[in-house]
Amino acid sequence: MRRLTRHEVREIDRLAIDDYGLSGLVLMENAGAGVVRQMAAERAAGPVAIACGRGNNGGDGFVIARHLSALEDVVRILLAAAPEAYRGDAAVNLRIAERSGLEIRCLADADEQTWQHELAGMPWIVDALLGTGASGPPRGGAAAAIAAINAARRESPTTRVVAVDVPSGLDADTGDAPGVCVRADLTVSFVAEKAGFANPAAATWTGPVHVAAIGAPACLLSLYGLTR
Repeated sequence: MRRLTRHEVREIDRLAIDDYGLSGLVLMENAGAGVVRQMAAERAAGPVAIACGRGNNGGDGFVIARHLSALEDVVRILLAAAPEAYRGDAAVNLRIAERSGLEIRCLADADEQTWQHELAGMPWIVDALLGTGASGPPRGGAAAAIAAINAARRESPTTRVVAVDVPSGLDADTGDAPGVCVRADLTVSFVAEKAGFANPAAATWTGPVHVAAIGAPACLLSLYGLTR
């Protein structure tokens, strides 16, 4: 199957919005709902901890939390940035989560031990920290959160980790992990697998990869060789 570079991912999003009139919120909604459908196929059951970074990947996490809550799963949102740091569509979905009464804890300045405490005993953890645009070793709060997710997975054989689009810390273009990286049990990648997944070493971090559609028109996808 055709894989996408981070530049191509950005272009598909841009064209879907600018040329076809889809909104970023619609794309984010479809992305998050796609992750929840895959989790349902994996028979995921709460409680679920969702670690959300400050970008659109975190916004996807807020959508995931809302859909899981509607399915009566117990959901805990863990913010890797202060609420005021979120912008655009991610900020909109954070506000919806807040108004919906979902449990939200801010761990913007937390160390790895604090993250571990919040993740301890969670049967499911969703990694929505860093998306395809991230490059280089994760730093600061993101690095602490990633290390804690991996520790929670190691310490509990029943804990499963779902990566949103790409495991945080994995370079979407090369498949290399230049620093700490989430070791996922499965990855739900949007539109198509990422170019870096062709690197055999990437499978160590992604686990099985499932592709979820985000509603981009077929005629747009065909421009990138994404045809059935």
